[in-house]
Amino acid sequence: MSASERLRQETTERGTWDDVRDLPPSAKLVAKVLEYNDTMTQQQIADETLLPSRTVRYALNRLDEENVIDSRFSFSDARKRLYSLGIDS
Repeated sequence: MSASERLRQETTERGTWDDVRDLPPSAKLVAKVLEYNDTMTQQQIADETLLPSRTVRYALNRLDEENVIDSRFSFSDARKRLYSLGIDS
């Protein structure tokens, strides 16, 4: 992610559950799973939801576009990203 993209994400408003309402069912499912689990990797989300990895990746991208998830690199394995829900319940 470039510095300008990071700045744009920081200045945009956080998403809400209303933003999630119009997303595909897979994105809604991923959002709900993240609501009940603090932080998860893409593989953990795929295992929990029983969705294919490709579908989980698409759902995470859609949720990221709506600014409803937070992602960061894992300290234990820098190849993986950790995702958490960024909506205040």
